[in-house]
Amino acid sequence: MHRGGRYAGAIAVALFAALALPPAALADEPPAANPAAVQSANPRVSAAAMAEYRRALAEYNKVHDAYVAAARAYWSSIADKRQLRNSKRARGEQVLIDDYVRTQPPVYSGPPKPIDPSAPTQLAPPPAAVPVVADFLNAAKQEYNFTPGQPQSDIEFKRAYAKVAAAAGLTEDQVVRIYGFEATGNGGYDVQAGLEYHKPGARAITTALGYNQLLATNSVELMAESGDKFVANLEAKANGLPAKEKAGLWNTIAVVRKMIDFARSVPDDWGQHGILAGTAKGLAIHATNLDLNVGPLLQTQKLLDSVVFAHRKGHGAQLTAAELEMMNLTGDGNGFDMIEMPSDWRNQVPTANFFQRRGYADNPVAQRNNLVATLIAATDASMDQEIKKQGAKDLAAAFPK
Repeated sequence: MHRGGRYAGAIAVALFAALALPPAALADEPPAANPAAVQSANPRVSAAAMAEYRRALAEYNKVHDAYVAAARAYWSSIADKRQLRNSKRARGEQVLIDDYVRTQPPVYSGPPKPIDPSAPTQLAPPPAAVPVVADFLNAAKQEYNFTPGQPQSDIEFKRAYAKVAAAAGLTEDQVVRIYGFEATGNGGYDVQAGLEYHKPGARAITTALGYNQLLATNSVELMAESGDKFVANLEAKANGLPAKEKAGLWNTIAVVRKMIDFARSVPDDWGQHGILAGTAKGLAIHATNLDLNVGPLLQTQKLLDSVVFAHRKGHGAQLTAAELEMMNLTGDGNGFDMIEMPSDWRNQVPTANFFQRRGYADNPVAQRNNLVATLIAATDASMDQEIKKQGAKDLAAAFPK
């Protein structure tokens, strides 16, 4: 039940930071307090200050309640029309442009919610720590007594990745442009979202890792769904190695088999795989992205699954890198919905049709590029810039000619 990755690299974060996690419906804000019932628990707050607060709160509630109702209706229509399109495609019926919501989401433009002068000051809790490469490696060692075989240099990983990707049928243009977009054009095989530029104070923002910025959930899901394919590939490779190297790879294969069993211990469901990804064993699976033998298989399979999905759905033309990126990052179903529409529709259909409410609310660039055509164009333009960097040029040079 492949759900796809999310924009997670430095360039990608600017476009789709919220897609680093599976989107969830945005819960409506709890109703504000009734102004008439608001009383100061702090005797040092003046009656005049509380009266002004009650007046401002009443004004805010009136405007904001109307916005909430409009937004709830809008996002309900988004979900309804998405379900309609899916049903039509399942029945082999033609999808029409009117099967998309043609208007942009309502935007709140009223007064800000006033601050209760009698409420005690509360400090925001510190952000939760995101596991990083050291944590992935430590989990692999503790849970499976496994240390990924990392490359001597990034170019060594690029050569391995390019070889696997080409053998899978991915094109150089797809591979290099998506690498440029996801990994900033210079990212290493171990690049993690939020840590691309080694700036002081930088912190990981998601578990997204590597050339295609796989989340830990992606790694668990890929191991569950394509693990047998990975094992077959690794076994074929091991059989052609000298004895010493063969023994090491067979040890890796044994570990991968255990990881597959763990990944398959739950139903094939993104949410279930996400739960596993948060465990020590799940983080250990994510560490295999750093392995010179396993990592290229995972990173390639993520893109290949989207290509196969599109072909299975009847999309015969080769996907452009930007189209493949839509599927790679918004999920195969939503991405396919975008790329399948006629080109003249792309200038008329809002991008909100392909998001859950929270995912859209947290994506300012998606809101600015609020039509499918402009969103794809922005992705292409970013790719154009990133492939000029040396890391992207090195990957292009590593691709089999």
